[in-house]
Amino acid sequence: QNVLLGGFVIFATFVTLCNASCSFIPLERFPGDSTKECTDLQGNKHPINSNWQTDNCERCSCYETEIICCTLISTPVGYDKKKCQRIFKKEDCKYIVVEKKNPKKTCPIDQWIL
Repeated sequence: QNVLLGGFVIFATFVTLCNASCSFIPLERFPGDSTKECTDLQGNKHPINSNWQTDNCERCSCYETEIICCTLISTPVGYDKKKCQRIFKKEDCKYIVVEKKNPKKTCPIDQWIL
């Protein structure tokens, strides 16, 4: 019973990570390597068990065997596309949805995807 529950937890975690648009970057480790840091794709070093946000709106975590980066961007999909438009605000890593004729007025959004 515990094995089944453990398997379900692992499966649920995997599905959650997949839905969150994550990427996995395996780290190259060699026998006797005691490095306590990760090197990201831009060449920046991060301590094991640390987290950081990238310039392209991802939240990354450094582990002993890999780096996992997940997008922070939720994309609005449930809005009136004829009347409104979405605009990406990179400084905030988010979209806003405004009226096409009056960009100072926001539109209601009822559905987002990650």
